[in-house]
Amino acid sequence: VMLKGLETIELRVRAQAASAQYLADKLNGHEKLVQVIYPGHSSHEKYDLVQQQIGSGGTVLAMDIKGGQEASFAFLNRLKIAVISNNLGDAKSIATHPATTTHQRLPDDQKAVLGITDGLIRFSVGLEDPEDLLSDILAALG
Repeated sequence: VMLKGLETIELRVRAQAASAQYLADKLNGHEKLVQVIYPGHSSHEKYDLVQQQIGSGGTVLAMDIKGGQEASFAFLNRLKIAVISNNLGDAKSIATHPATTTHQRLPDDQKAVLGITDGLIRFSVGLEDPEDLLSDILAALG
């Protein structure tokens, strides 16, 4: 069964990466965001290297939401499509708050070095329609 799923993984990952690129393009500069972090977006510091070596920014983007943890938790609670989880790479979109989950045990100074702010949301883009995802994210931002 697992090998059967691998037959279409390239197609699925390409679709997810295209959706992540679309979301990064649409969300970049949004007034409720400090920044959007996506290696495939021209605003990313490693954009040229990513284009040269990979050609795609991948399936995960991050959004640093203004207002810190309170605002990012409110955002997560308003999402209708994405599942809140610490995983990534699923066919369904997944959102997580790294500062209180995957990176919670790191001291604050190490989080700061890594860019893990209280407002940071990691968003693993699934196979849902990118317009639906964008609408969901915009509604959750308020």
